[in-house]
Amino acid sequence: MRPCSVRRKTSINGDGEYDVTLDDVKLMAAQIRSEMAKAVVGQDEMVDLLLTALFSAGHILLEGAPGTAKTFAAHCFARTLGLAFKRVQFTPDLMPGDILGSNLFNFQTSQFSLTKGPIFTELLLADEINRTPPKTQAALLEAMQERHVTLDGTTHPLSERFIVVATQNPIEQQGVYPLPEAQLDRFLFKHVLDYPSEAEEQRIVASHGALFGAPTPEEWGVTAVADAAGISAAVATVRANRLVDEISNYVVALVRATRTSADIEAGASPRAAAMLAGAARARAALDGRAYVIPDDVKALAPAVLRHRIVLSPTAQIEGKRADDIIASLIDQVAVPR
Repeated sequence: MRPCSVRRKTSINGDGEYDVTLDDVKLMAAQIRSEMAKAVVGQDEMVDLLLTALFSAGHILLEGAPGTAKTFAAHCFARTLGLAFKRVQFTPDLMPGDILGSNLFNFQTSQFSLTKGPIFTELLLADEINRTPPKTQAALLEAMQERHVTLDGTTHPLSERFIVVATQNPIEQQGVYPLPEAQLDRFLFKHVLDYPSEAEEQRIVASHGALFGAPTPEEWGVTAVADAAGISAAVATVRANRLVDEISNYVVALVRATRTSADIEAGASPRAAAMLAGAARARAALDGRAYVIPDDVKALAPAVLRHRIVLSPTAQIEGKRADDIIASLIDQVAVPR
């Protein structure tokens, strides 16, 4: 496979910026999918959402039972991007300073100096994020929203490409803390991983069963097919995608419908509408389109909304699922022609 064209520097204004077209974005995505497929069996929807989050500068939460390749997939994704990567294993005794860092007094210089935590990276894997108390979970709020960190009154910027890929175990399992609504609202997507099909599980056993210990992306030949400058240029290209008023109004109507449904006690925020619009631009770009269509919005709405709504007590008693309610709202809201 030929190298992605966005990795070739093309001086367009004298300072070496990349000239990235929608075809380049589509090619980059195809190469990332190809590299991840070397090690990750199935999970196509998860990979597509990872790519959509990447190109719309959003964060993603992956939920699934242990052993469904959440962490491994995040490792492989980071490997394909060529970005600075750090992983934090969230545990009950993890403190905010373990993520952010702290100012330590240097006795040789008689001054405080910043010891940066793992959040100072480009792709942060927050592994099992719901196994740490809300106080520590909240350490990510400012970084995820503003892309900077404030320590002792001083603001420290993060990379413009900073993205959090978080994993969590289902809330029904022991030893987990529910993520606060404010924390959940910072995630563009929540994707729920199911168990693989029988055929996929047979492929997993056939390929991974002969290995001992945890596999690594390097062992599977996963290599970088993008770089930091190319990704930044791709994000800029995606932002220029056209979102006509009819589609924008459709996004707003869909999100507002979550606030009037009898099955929903607390609906999605305006931030959800803005994020859904941005993600739809990215999904259009992955298809090589310079414009958003209603199907982009409909396809992404469940992943954008499922973690942002709180079901009413009646809906919970009746055993209704968030995804079913969202699907019903998608059917009810008029689609622009």
